[in-house]
Amino acid sequence: MSGESEGNASPTIESAAFPPLLRTLAVVLVVDLFAFALWSLPSLRTTSWSASSLFVFGVAGLCVTWVGYWIVYSRTRLEGDVLTQTWLWDKRVRAEDVAQLKLVHIRMLERVIAPRLLVRRRFGGITWFHAYDPQVLVAFGQQVAQRAVPAASPPPAAPEPGAQ
Repeated sequence: MSGESEGNASPTIESAAFPPLLRTLAVVLVVDLFAFALWSLPSLRTTSWSASSLFVFGVAGLCVTWVGYWIVYSRTRLEGDVLTQTWLWDKRVRAEDVAQLKLVHIRMLERVIAPRLLVRRRFGGITWFHAYDPQVLVAFGQQVAQRAVPAASPPPAAPEPGAQ
């Protein structure tokens, strides 16, 4: 899914962060966990709960729901030379800040495991970016490569024969 961003010559490329099968599995897991909790409710009510155990139980449910939500709705976008992924917190890196890239893509498992890009920043820090469409990650890698390879300067002029 690409489009032309306003005021920017380079196109915007966007993809879901995770494959449809994984997003479906996340929804099924979250729904199943809540169905199991509702099914277990009669026996859970007969147990004596402390306030801290109820708090931990509630926080665990919120965490499962929150991560499931972001697996389903997370997007990866390349705008110009900036790669961004929406997640529990937004991940963002500019091509000029990258020291090293590693693309991890297992073609036989791409329906379950999204292609991912390991980004090492120049001044420390490592970030993983996931994209269902590997072209988003490859395009970012090309942006980084363009900055890493110096522009070819014209070769020096050959000396004139007979000139000293």
